[in-house]
Amino acid sequence: MDVNQTKQEHLLALKVMRLTKPTLFTNLPVTCEERDLPGDLFGQLMRGDPSTIKGAEALMLGEMLTLPQNFGNIFLGETFSSYISVHNDSNQVVKDILVKADLQTSSQRLNLSASNSAVAELKPECCIDDVIHHEVKEIGTHILVCAVSYTTQYGEKLYFRKFFKFQVLKPLDVKTKFYNAESDLSSVTDEVFLEAQIQNITTSPMFMEKVSLEPSMMYNVTELNTVACGDQGESTFGKMSYLQPMDTRQYLYCLKPKPEYAEKAGVIKGVTVIGKLDIVWKTNLGERGRLQTSQLQRMAPGYGDIRLSLEMIPDTVNLEEPFDIICKITNCSERTMDLVLEMCNTESIHWCGISGRQLGKVSPGASLSLPLTVFSSIQGLQSVSGLRLTDTFLKRTYEYDDIAQVCVVCPYTSNEC
Repeated sequence: MDVNQTKQEHLLALKVMRLTKPTLFTNLPVTCEERDLPGDLFGQLMRGDPSTIKGAEALMLGEMLTLPQNFGNIFLGETFSSYISVHNDSNQVVKDILVKADLQTSSQRLNLSASNSAVAELKPECCIDDVIHHEVKEIGTHILVCAVSYTTQYGEKLYFRKFFKFQVLKPLDVKTKFYNAESDLSSVTDEVFLEAQIQNITTSPMFMEKVSLEPSMMYNVTELNTVACGDQGESTFGKMSYLQPMDTRQYLYCLKPKPEYAEKAGVIKGVTVIGKLDIVWKTNLGERGRLQTSQLQRMAPGYGDIRLSLEMIPDTVNLEEPFDIICKITNCSERTMDLVLEMCNTESIHWCGISGRQLGKVSPGASLSLPLTVFSSIQGLQSVSGLRLTDTFLKRTYEYDDIAQVCVVCPYTSNEC
């Protein structure tokens, strides 16, 4: 009741109860060895107790349901439900009853009342019932403010309110890591791997119903949390996806730029928003919770001014036999370049063609395909290296080593790399 309000006897009584599912009854088993003085007395008492599980009387968890004895814990992402009842305890008719329920958080005040219209009259021993629901989206102290206003049969207008404070706790600890990996040879940009570590920081086990990644508009996502099992994939966590208290589980996702953005290296280069995680779980007897993280961001990969990638290269080639590759050169800067290609031989890799070739001008964001011929003089797994690009406008040189790897075999022997 409001401390600033003069205490008086009201005709109406307000009751507020949280609606939550029951829990399994727990008892503390008392046992002893048969040679002790009580003998089998404790065992007989447990076997005769209707709350225990037959055949497992020594377990603390029973088979009976009990109603909650206290307000309990409320976790972020769960739905808070409450039953509000206003009862007429007097022997007179009360008119114009208005019941209002607000939820006060650290940042806002929400109206949870199903109806804002007043009830015309309430007869003695009658009540007004209402059930409110709210998906909890903030951590910290919450105050449920229930206010009742009414008019007596003599025309006197009365008003009172009650406050119910509860804490909202954090159920999960989510940590993310990003890894930039080279994409396939047909793409200019890198793929992004996201590792999400989810820890259950509550005191009860959780059933993880769904953990998915909703990507931003520029990416497609592939979940890497299943293994091939026949025609269908099976979760890497097994059929029963339970997360015990304080346990941590790792999820992995691969994000790849959509085809319409894959060629726009300058656009993808500045993209830092990847997407957001959507987590759905169930606790106790099926109570559901859901959390969505804020937009996940990463450091954009540094491509430099020029990016060189491979569109085509053989997996296996013969020793000292020329083979063709196709390189792709992309201007990732914001200025036009005039490029010259130099090919430098290494100990094992030898380029065929004229070094110092003029490639011409390349506009910002544009790219060009460059077919080249090369052969290897050493058998085994060899690294294709030795390309150098020079921008004649700024007299700036870019060297590219370890562009790709190729397996070189001798056609006259069976020894491979």
